[in-house]
Amino acid sequence: MMTKARSRRDDRPEIILDAAESLLRRSGSRTLTIDAVAAEAGLSKGGVLHHYASKDALVTALAARKVQRMQAGIAECAAALGSDPAAIPLALIAHARQVYADECGFPDSLLIASSENAEAAAGFRAFLAERLAQLESVEAAPGAGAMLAFSLIGLMMSRSLGFHALEGDELERFFGALETAARAGR
Repeated sequence: MMTKARSRRDDRPEIILDAAESLLRRSGSRTLTIDAVAAEAGLSKGGVLHHYASKDALVTALAARKVQRMQAGIAECAAALGSDPAAIPLALIAHARQVYADECGFPDSLLIASSENAEAAAGFRAFLAERLAQLESVEAAPGAGAMLAFSLIGLMMSRSLGFHALEGDELERFFGALETAARAGR
């Protein structure tokens, strides 16, 4: 039987990522340091460095975890749509709708931190390339999948950069228009 101490040690990478995510959400990317993460996680700096050799390694791990969560969320939305011919684009829209308001803070800060980290940014680029290829394989109207993907990215980036955040009816009209376009493009 595994002891509680052994279990906590095995969970340390996730504890560290949770602490880093909490810091990003609360204070932004400028405050993300190994020392701050260690304090947030209740670990020593060496304990953090044992799992993540640098801030870049930590940001890369956070980005990879974010991509995994996005993939799982999109897959869950697609499964709920069943055999709808427009399931793939509709799943992207449904997932974006779910996370748009819920994730303020962390994705914004992670995006900023990732933009300065080639390996972390590569994970997001690969995710986008996979989504674009997936959309291209099911769409009837060439370019409609890219229009959808970049509309969603624009929505998120506009909020992240503080340009404009859609809310209420305006947000619902935006998602409704994307859903209409996705159904028409099947």
